[in-house]
Amino acid sequence: MMETAEPVRRTLEIEEVSNLYFIHPIASWLTPRFAALGIHPNTVSIAGMAFGGLAGVAYRHYENAWCVIAGFVLMIAWHVMDGADGQLARLTKTQSPSGKVLDGICDYVTFIAVYSGLASSLERHFGGAVWLLAVAAGLCHALQSAVYEVLRQEYNFWGLGRKSAEFVGLTAAPHAPRALTPGQRLADLLHRAYVRLQFLAAGVTVAFYQRLSTAFDAEPERSDAIRQRYRETFAPLVRRWAVMSANYRTLGIFLFALAGAPQYYFWFEIVGFNAILLVLLAQRRAGYARFFAELDRP
Repeated sequence: MMETAEPVRRTLEIEEVSNLYFIHPIASWLTPRFAALGIHPNTVSIAGMAFGGLAGVAYRHYENAWCVIAGFVLMIAWHVMDGADGQLARLTKTQSPSGKVLDGICDYVTFIAVYSGLASSLERHFGGAVWLLAVAAGLCHALQSAVYEVLRQEYNFWGLGRKSAEFVGLTAAPHAPRALTPGQRLADLLHRAYVRLQFLAAGVTVAFYQRLSTAFDAEPERSDAIRQRYRETFAPLVRRWAVMSANYRTLGIFLFALAGAPQYYFWFEIVGFNAILLVLLAQRRAGYARFFAELDRP
């Protein structure tokens, strides 16, 4: 059955360690205080984006260790705001497609600012070609992050039955156009386009989710048992996918910049993270093969 009450915090059993014990506790402390002050979640998202932009300015001066440390601290502040905006939206029941779009934009703007700051400084040493390296790293980053978010959403929807994690355009009926303002309609359209891009990157198809939906619809009395089996199968896998989270990129950027060689972070993003992505995708396919095989048993 679907969860009717949406938890304020993210799913703990699949959460990345630094989020679980550092970032989100701080965000959880801030969230009720933001709510008491009447601060909107979008305002928190924009504040996070501002921290990310300042981090980009700091990393432009990566040859100064204090600037690198400042960039790292500013990115941590962005992570906290990025956690608090979602918690605040759930607490105040102000979730919306426009908020999800803005949250995604703020995340990407942060890394665009940091990558651009590093590339503009590296250009003095390696010429304009370093921008191609930074753009390639950014595109790989976007692809990897999109796939990671799909897996988290899958777990929340299929494993926990959270209605808020329903897959727009695949498992949910679209909104009636007349019920939306032009701005809401645009936000909804952008959100659906982004979700479709995520599905494409993760190899998700309508038929794939229809098979899962059929399993739940065919035996509704077994839905809790099926979800339990889903969690047992995929919780360890989703935890391994945490290496694709923004937290490890924040740490990687800091360490490579502190070593005076941020160009190698770009190379690791392109080569290292993509290699990890391929391994994790193979594990995901194997996990679903085992899961469906168990469902098909009489």
